[in-house]
Amino acid sequence: MPPLSLEDRVAALEQEVQQLKAEKNGAPAKDAWKKTIGIFTDDPGMLEIFDEALKIREADRAKARHQFREADRAKARRRSRKSKKAKK
Repeated sequence: MPPLSLEDRVAALEQEVQQLKAEKNGAPAKDAWKKTIGIFTDDPGMLEIFDEALKIREADRAKARHQFREADRAKARRRSRKSKKAKK
């Protein structure tokens, strides 16, 4: 690969300086999120944490489903009582 021209090298440096200034000012660099893709791939510790998080979330979902079913049953009982009282 032939060496870069002076203009190309200066352009690359200017771009890098601009990116560093943006990061310093608290603004994330453009497309900074792309740097995080794959950083936890095949990390046994993180895979264990992810698996545990999935278990916790599924337990939360099951609890919510149970609460909704109970609320529906209670609502049905109230309706049933009201209809029985109305018939009397």
